Amino acid sequence: PWFRPWRMIRHVFYLSLLVAFAACDAPHVPLDDIFIEKTFVPEQCVRAVKVGDYVRYHYIGMFPDGTKFDSSYDRGSTYNVFVGKKQLIQGMDKALVGMCVNERSLVKIPPHLAYGKQGYGNIIPPDSILHFDVLLLDVWNPEDGVQINTYHMPTTCSRKVEVSDYVRYHYNGTLLDGTLFDSSHTRMRTYDTYVGIGWLIAGMDQGLLGMCVGERRIITMPPALGYGENGDGSDIPGQASLVFDVVLLDLHNPRDGIAVTNQQVPQSCTRKTVAGDFVRYHYNGSLLDGTFFDSSYSRNRTYDTYVGRGYVIAGMDEGLIGVCVGEKRTITIPPHLAYGEEGTGIPGSAVLVFDVHIIDFHNPSDNTEFTVTYKPEECDKQTKKGDFVKYHYNASLMDGSPIDSTHNYGKTYNIVLGANQVVPGMEDGLMDMCVGERRRLVIPPHLGYGERGVTDEVPGSAVLVFDVELVEMEEGLPEGYMFIWNEDVSPDLFSEMDKDNNELVEPSEFTDYIIRQVNEGKGRLAPGFDPYRIIDNMFSNQDRDGDGKITAAEFKLKADEAAAHDEL
Repeated sequence: PWFRPWRMIRHVFYLSLLVAFAACDAPHVPLDDIFIEKTFVPEQCVRAVKVGDYVRYHYIGMFPDGTKFDSSYDRGSTYNVFVGKKQLIQGMDKALVGMCVNERSLVKIPPHLAYGKQGYGNIIPPDSILHFDVLLLDVWNPEDGVQINTYHMPTTCSRKVEVSDYVRYHYNGTLLDGTLFDSSHTRMRTYDTYVGIGWLIAGMDQGLLGMCVGERRIITMPPALGYGENGDGSDIPGQASLVFDVVLLDLHNPRDGIAVTNQQVPQSCTRKTVAGDFVRYHYNGSLLDGTFFDSSYSRNRTYDTYVGRGYVIAGMDEGLIGVCVGEKRTITIPPHLAYGEEGTGIPGSAVLVFDVHIIDFHNPSDNTEFTVTYKPEECDKQTKKGDFVKYHYNASLMDGSPIDSTHNYGKTYNIVLGANQVVPGMEDGLMDMCVGERRRLVIPPHLGYGERGVTDEVPGSAVLVFDVELVEMEEGLPEGYMFIWNEDVSPDLFSEMDKDNNELVEPSEFTDYIIRQVNEGKGRLAPGFDPYRIIDNMFSNQDRDGDGKITAAEFKLKADEAAAHDEL
C-alpha cells in the first residue's frame, strides 16, 4: 500500500428495538408495504442511494418480538450489494433507496416482500414479518469517477501539479462514513511521491492533478480507483469508497532548475557577481508552503561565502551569480539542487525558497577602486609615499551603513603615507591626490580589515567605502631618510655639537643641535613622526659602542659609511 495504515477502532453499541416498534406489528394490524422509521439522520446528505448503486451497510435482523435471527456485526463485516438488482429481498431493496451514508433506520418488512410463505430454512419461518436495524456506511456507483471538492485555494498559484511532478502533501484518509484509517499528520511527516506515473492508487493519482501549493481539497474515490474488492487487507474493507482530505505543501519536477523572481535591482549597478567572488548577503529561508526554517537576520550577521565554487548548495551557488550590490531576489530551489531526499534539518525532498539581499561582494584579486568626485583646477603637487597628509573621511559599508566619520570629532585624520599607519587600501587610495581633492574609495576586505573586521564596528570580510577629502599635505623625505640637510653640511659638526668641549657629545647636546637646525631651516626631520624619537634613533646610530656618548672617532666612522641615510 501507499501508506502505513493505522486504525481508529470504532465501537458501535446498539440498543434493543423499541417496545413500541414491536407492538405496532401486532397481528391485527395489516402490513401491506414496508414501514421505515429513521432513527438517525446525518446533518449533511451529499448523496442518497439510487437504484443501481453499490452499498455497504450493517444490519441486525429481528422478529417482531425482538428475537435476533441475523446480524452483520456478528460476522465482523458489512453486507455489500447492488441495490435494485434483485440481489436482496424485495423489501430491503426498496428500503435502501434514498438512504444517506451514516443514516440509521428501523425497517419493517411484510412477508410478501421478504421470504413469503416458504420462509428461509430453519431461520425464517413462513409468513414472517422481519425487522431490520440498518446503518448505511458506503454508497457508490460503477460509473463513478474521482470527485474533487476544493475548500481552500491560495490567493496566488503560479504552478499546478502535472503528471510526473513530485509532491509533498499531508492527508487524512477516511471511509465514507468518516472512519479514519490513516493520517500523515499522526506520523508528523508528509507523504512524498511522484504523481501520475503509477506510484499511487489510481484515484489519488488523478485527484492530486491540478493542485496548487497551499490548496486544500477533499478527494473522494470509488473502490475501483482505490483498493478494490479486497481492500488493503487490514484497515480498508473491500469495496470501500475512500475520502482523502489533502493539503499540498510542495511541488517540483526533476527537470526543474532554480527560479529567480521578485528581483529588485538598484539603479546604479556597475558590477555583477561572477564565479569566484566572495559575497555577503542576508536571507530568509522558507519551504514552498511558507514554513520558515532559517534566517541570517535572526543571527544578526550576514552569510559570507564564495560563489560558484561549491561552498553552498548548488541552487544557491547558481542563484547568487549575476547579482548587484543592494539587489533583492527570491531564489526557489528544487531539492535535487538543495538538500535532496534526506534533507538537512529540513524535510527530505523539500523545495526551498530564499529571499536574498546582497550586502556586498568582492573578488580576492580586487584592488582599491577610487572615483574622483572633485579635483581643484590647480594641482601642482600630488601625494606620494612618505608625505604627511591630513584628510577628512566618511566611512560606510556598501549598503550605506555608516561606520565612522572624522567630522564627528572635529579634526582631520593624519598619517604618513607608506608608514603602515592605516589599512593598505586607504594608503593606495590616498596616493597621487591634490590638496582639496575629494575621492570615493572602495576597499576590498583583504586591503581593509580582513575576515575578522573590527568588533562592533566593521563586519568580517566587509567591503568598505570611504569618501575622503585631502585637507593638507607636507612633503616627506626621500625614502629611507628621517633627516636631511637643506644646505651644505658644516665641516665641523662634532665641534659645533660639543658645547662643553669635553670631546664627547651628550644626548642633550645632540638633541639641542638638531632641533636648532630644524628651527633655523637648515635641516628637516621626516614629517608626521615624533621628532624626539627620530633624534633618539639618530643618536643611537652614532653611538657605536652604546655607552650613551658619541666620540669624535665614532662620529667620523659613521660619517664615512656610504648608506648613512638618517645619520649625520
